[in-house]
Amino acid sequence: MGLNDTPSGERIHIAFFGRRNAGKSSLMNAFTGQEISVVSDKPGTTTDPVRKAMELIPLGPVMVTDTPGSDDEGELGGLRVEKMKESLNRTDIAVLVIDASKGISDDDRALKASFEEKKLPYITVYNKSDLLKEVPKDTDREIYVSAFYKTDIERLKDKVAHLKDDLAEDKPLIGDLIRRGDVIVLVVPIDKAAPKGRLILPQQQVIRDALDHGAVPVICRDSELKETLDSLKDTPRLVITDSQAFSKVAGIVLDEIPLTSFSILMVRNFPAHSKIS
Repeated sequence: MGLNDTPSGERIHIAFFGRRNAGKSSLMNAFTGQEISVVSDKPGTTTDPVRKAMELIPLGPVMVTDTPGSDDEGELGGLRVEKMKESLNRTDIAVLVIDASKGISDDDRALKASFEEKKLPYITVYNKSDLLKEVPKDTDREIYVSAFYKTDIERLKDKVAHLKDDLAEDKPLIGDLIRRGDVIVLVVPIDKAAPKGRLILPQQQVIRDALDHGAVPVICRDSELKETLDSLKDTPRLVITDSQAFSKVAGIVLDEIPLTSFSILMVRNFPAHSKIS
């Protein structure tokens, strides 16, 4: 299974926010290296969130989203702003795009306040730096770029990728669900879609998080799950499965054993087979 086959729920979601004509679409195109979003001088060209799956080192598989302008007007504009806010609820890392020639606005400050309220890691990008007579120095969370000339795009990607430290701190995998000595069962199907000779990144991360917290991960295929559960002396604290085998695994795991998937853990939303307490 290649990186492009990674399900959306198992990717880190990076979204570009800002006012109309700040250059969000041009910046996303430069960031992804592809013409994903329609670019126009006319305000409000982006009417719906536009998404692109890609790999960003060292984050791995990510989903990048271009959102409508935060300052859109009128009845239709209000609907677009609502779509932008919905994207905010599905974002792991936010990129605030500001027109460097115009400076920060009240709308931009309101977006910053929303990021901080939701405890989202974010970076402020001053686009159109080519229009400035003198470009200010970057800071840890601010950078000046030109999407038009592709100036400092690689440095922007590097800064976004290194926000993973904040992301990891705010979004634990299973460390807050388990106790030292707990047995957890990880169900990893091995079929034609499975990467040869390795596990996918979410599976690796869950195993490492379990070991870091003193739990005992037991790993098996879905075809050996029943035998694995029967062989355990104690009831496992948690069963985690690949999404493609969820229905099959749910038919084997007892109702009293919490069940979730790797993709659900990645987004920190834990609808489980039974309540985890």
